[in-house]
Amino acid sequence: MGESYKDLGATPYIRIKTLMERLRAPDGCPWDREQGFSDIARYTIEEAYEVADAIAQNNMAHLREELGDLLLQVVFHSRIAEEAGEFSLDEVADDLVKKMVRRHPHVFGDEETKRSAATQKEAWEDLKARERAEKADEDKSLLDDVALALPALMRAEKLQKRAARVGFDWPSLDGVIDKITEEAQELAQAAEGMDGDAIEDEMGDLLFAVTNLARKLGVDPEVALRRTNDKFTRRFKYVEAGAKTQSRVLSDMSLKEMDLLWDAAKRQ
Repeated sequence: MGESYKDLGATPYIRIKTLMERLRAPDGCPWDREQGFSDIARYTIEEAYEVADAIAQNNMAHLREELGDLLLQVVFHSRIAEEAGEFSLDEVADDLVKKMVRRHPHVFGDEETKRSAATQKEAWEDLKARERAEKADEDKSLLDDVALALPALMRAEKLQKRAARVGFDWPSLDGVIDKITEEAQELAQAAEGMDGDAIEDEMGDLLFAVTNLARKLGVDPEVALRRTNDKFTRRFKYVEAGAKTQSRVLSDMSLKEMDLLWDAAKRQ
């Protein structure tokens, strides 16, 4: 008779550690044994996105499952590290607890200040900045630990926030808006010249400037764009449905006809 999941240990924490040990054992799963950090990195990113998707859908059953899949990635990476003599899952968990206690002195320390969510966020960033300064060497840039694997829009915002903490920032919204206008004009000029590299470069500059405006307005650009994506999807599906009620195919309709359906979708 094969093992049941409870044969792996007395608690969920022990079971998930034992599970990964068994999968990576010589008589375990051939695929799991062959994986290294870089092999599973993309799965870690995918699982994080699937967690975000479950939250967006407000699907708690799906969220529970996806959080488990994301936890598996943490256990997987930790097991690979432990086999290499680097660190263990216990050390990952312990380091996390220490860091969270250190970053919440108003909860675990002597600090008695009552904080709002906004002031706590600012204090959190200050603590992170001090930790980075303590770890930094002379050759390390302030931007070096902004993860390269982040989505470009999210990374742009983090780069801007990091630079802004040392005063490298637009003093007002007017400067950012002027910059957006400037970048839009430069993009139009590049488009006129049909220079592919220049168009891509100027498009990036424009997106970076728009991200800066979102940051200055306190808007998460990733969330804002996701919201617009959802809105566009909803309205386009309305256009598709409207075409079907007319027994029409979208590709055979004029842009004017589709625009009428789009305007109707906006009124819904």
